[in-house]
Amino acid sequence: STIEKQRQELQLLIAELKDRDKELNDMVAVRQRQLLAWEDDRQKILTLAERCNLLNNELNKRNEIIKSLTRRLKFLESQQSDSKATLESTQQKFRELSQKVTDATAHCQALEEKNQSLHCSVLELSAKTGQLQAREQELLTMLKLKDEAILETTDHITDFTSKFKKVESALRAARMEGCNLNKEKQDLKLRLKELVLETNKLKDDLCEKVKENHKQQEEIIHLKQENGCLRNELALAVEKAKRQDQLLQLAKSKQARTDAELSGLRKV
Repeated sequence: STIEKQRQELQLLIAELKDRDKELNDMVAVRQRQLLAWEDDRQKILTLAERCNLLNNELNKRNEIIKSLTRRLKFLESQQSDSKATLESTQQKFRELSQKVTDATAHCQALEEKNQSLHCSVLELSAKTGQLQAREQELLTMLKLKDEAILETTDHITDFTSKFKKVESALRAARMEGCNLNKEKQDLKLRLKELVLETNKLKDDLCEKVKENHKQQEEIIHLKQENGCLRNELALAVEKAKRQDQLLQLAKSKQARTDAELSGLRKV
């Protein structure tokens, strides 16, 4: 009975040992799984740490890019403000040049009208001068005829001196006629002098008008040249304004792209 009892105890111990061995095997298997899981977790942690470093480096680079883009954006905003100020000044200058061109055109038109009136006056004075010259020629012809008549009368007086007594009455009449002719000649000479003086005065007026006309024409040419220069300057100002508008549009599109890129970077 003792042996049987000890055998039962041994069987119980063997069964307990088997249970403990099974438990130890289970514990070893669990421990192995834990070690594998820990190794896997350690590899994952290393991978995540490396990825975190890469992401930190990329984040630093993106931060630097964002800072540079921010500085560039501020520079573009200041450049845009300068462009706006330049555009406003150019537009003001364009308006001033337009007003100046309008004033110059009006002044040129007034000078052309004045030149036209002066030209008409010159034509009238030329016509009047021609008439006076024709009258002068006519008076000179009359004076020549009177001189010829006086010469003929003098010849007749010389020829008929011997017949003085017979033709005394005729001589008196001839002398009276000669006096009248001399008086008429003196009157005609005075009238001729007056006409010559008036003609000279008209010639002087004509010369002054011609000089004034030439001066007005030179001023018109100068104003036309100045008008052409102003128009060229206006065209250059318009072209400059167009270029500045194009630069402003390019800056705006560039700023839009920068804003889009910055928005994308901020989203990232």
